[in-house]
Amino acid sequence: MSAVGIAADVRAGRRTARSVVDGYLSTITDGDARVHAFNLVTAEQARQRADQIDAEVAAGQDPGPLAGVPVALKDNLCTRGVATTCSSRILDGWEPPYDAHVVESLHQAGAVVVGKTNMDEFAMGSSTENSAFGPTANPCDPDRVPGGSSGGSAAAVAAGFAPVALGSDTGGSIRQPAALCGVVGVKPTYGLVSRYGLVAFASSLDQIGPLTATVADAATVLDVIGGPDPRDATSIAEPQPPVAETLAVGVGGLRIGVLGELSGEGIAPDVAHRLHAAVGALRSAGAQVADASVPAAVYGLSAYYVIAPAEASSNLARFDGVRYGLRLDGAGTTEMNTATRSAGFGDEVKRRIMIGTYALSAGYYDAYYGKALKVRTLIINDFASAWEHFDLLVSPTSPTTAFALGERAADPMAMYMSDVCTVSVNLTGEAAMSVPYGIGDDGLPVGVQILAPALGEATMFRAAAVLEASLP
Repeated sequence: MSAVGIAADVRAGRRTARSVVDGYLSTITDGDARVHAFNLVTAEQARQRADQIDAEVAAGQDPGPLAGVPVALKDNLCTRGVATTCSSRILDGWEPPYDAHVVESLHQAGAVVVGKTNMDEFAMGSSTENSAFGPTANPCDPDRVPGGSSGGSAAAVAAGFAPVALGSDTGGSIRQPAALCGVVGVKPTYGLVSRYGLVAFASSLDQIGPLTATVADAATVLDVIGGPDPRDATSIAEPQPPVAETLAVGVGGLRIGVLGELSGEGIAPDVAHRLHAAVGALRSAGAQVADASVPAAVYGLSAYYVIAPAEASSNLARFDGVRYGLRLDGAGTTEMNTATRSAGFGDEVKRRIMIGTYALSAGYYDAYYGKALKVRTLIINDFASAWEHFDLLVSPTSPTTAFALGERAADPMAMYMSDVCTVSVNLTGEAAMSVPYGIGDDGLPVGVQILAPALGEATMFRAAAVLEASLP
């Protein structure tokens, strides 16, 4: 059942939040050994929260738009008194003293957190194979990856373990697993959702967003978690109109461009076929569809894999074995730091820290990091030119359907190419989402990506609703 439907039933007294939560917890117990979507299931806390919501309903109170809805949280979102590990040994067992802004927002809306989901360590990966606690499997085919880094959250929704999950998107980490698992995934405009309480990977790129089974659920969750937060200096100060109210408007008269740089070379034929079908559906619904070009987008992956590791090398310097998390003893401070970080970080995290540190080092800053920032500006400018002619852009979300577990684990470049369609809008700070649109030749889900200018979520969701409705 949809999150919107669950909340309506709980608020009206047709179902109890406790019965809803018990049902999902039973599904997790029965199925997660096969999938490993969760690092931690908070069953008792969830039942207590559900009982609290039922008491509010019985007292004539309205718990909120997500009353009784089970939600899974990516394990890089801080939860007060509940372990937040980022799927890393260096934070194994760490319990934050506060909740992330989005966790507070979900609580105020009546949601019930049922657990913390597996992820690529510190959100660095495209397959959820880089977790210190083992990989997550794709519920559509357990021999395939669920995508990453929010693979646990996408798998939780796809497997029916929760109707809603939250993930973080630094270079496609919500949208790519959404596409590979066949669910809806939203990367909001940078600053629309507060990053307070999100363990940072690359602070100028990170955004929190929902993964759901339906477009309407994603819109409802985004309306709940979005909005100003003075604790995040990058939070947009002005509240934005709700997007859930726009879903029935349609796409008549909208100018939609098919983004050539992200839809041609390197895209599997079956994925391209599904994009073509989606474009046809938008055109049939009244949109004006034409080819679009953002020339600098072809440099997005190169710029991203300099900027993101550079920011990561700075952000992850705080994990030193002194203040929290893992600590291994050494003869002195330097030896203790080295031992702790060597044992606590996995190979991919170490790789990106070293790349980022190199790019920021004296003598190489201008050649690498400085040049990547200039390329980022080119990409921003080229997208700005495209928005003069189009209201939305579309492309594949991922170049292929889900690949096999282990297939790209030893080839970082092949793994990085999984993000080729998604990284550009993280560099620009604009909005994008993935909508499931049928299956590929292997029977696995294909996602279509809808891109919008900054704060264009309402228009983006109009197109998403049309695509969802056009599927058989």
